[in-house]
Amino acid sequence: MPLYLTRFSYTPATWAKLIKNPEDRRVAAKQYIEAVGGKMHGFWYAFGDHDAYNLWEAPDNVSMAATAIAISAGGALSSFQTTVLLTVEETLAAMQKASSITYRPPGEK
Repeated sequence: MPLYLTRFSYTPATWAKLIKNPEDRRVAAKQYIEAVGGKMHGFWYAFGDHDAYNLWEAPDNVSMAATAIAISAGGALSSFQTTVLLTVEETLAAMQKASSITYRPPGEK
């Protein structure tokens, strides 16, 4: 199954709720991805541009997109971004396939 890295940030109102009633959000995150047949591999909070990161495994892009849409629709986040991760083997296969493509830069004939 494909792996996905998500980066997200809570709204100030969500942080206020979590300060008032601290909660381990890994439990909820695990339920969301398992609802589409996936698995959560990790959940981390961080300093910087995003408040937290998740590493998920999902059956396909549609399943991960459904998870992202459902979470985003909840209104607790100010941002939610997903990156599809490729294995080294998939990247090597892509490089081999790329060798069969003849690229022409714009303005060149």
